[in-house]
Amino acid sequence: MKLRVVSSKEEIDTLNESEELIHFAFRPSNKDIFKLIIRCPNVKAIHVPSSYKKTISSSAQMYLSMQGIALLEGDVWGHRKDINEYSEVPPNVFDRITELKSEGLSEQDIVEKIKGETKLSPDFITFIMSI
Repeated sequence: MKLRVVSSKEEIDTLNESEELIHFAFRPSNKDIFKLIIRCPNVKAIHVPSSYKKTISSSAQMYLSMQGIALLEGDVWGHRKDINEYSEVPPNVFDRITELKSEGLSEQDIVEKIKGETKLSPDFITFIMSI
């Protein structure tokens, strides 16, 4: 699974319209969020750092919710945009989730274990478990 890292407002215009998962590495305004949704109509989730999520307006959050777009909190650790514009979730994370599900662990226990084994945020782990 690939998460497209967007570093600036100007970069929104260059996105492929088929993008589904976006990480904003800057503090997005309402205008930036709406511009992204128009540019990429298939977006399923927007991932933002914790400090940025707190500043997203309630109207933008409500709009995302009405559109069925998840607003996820978290960082993209160790990613170098100059090397790759995508941050990728390794396939073994999905294998590990499947393994833990087969062991009968609860969703919360799985999130805690995966969080401890990776640097993924609880929001993002819950999201990938739901797809």
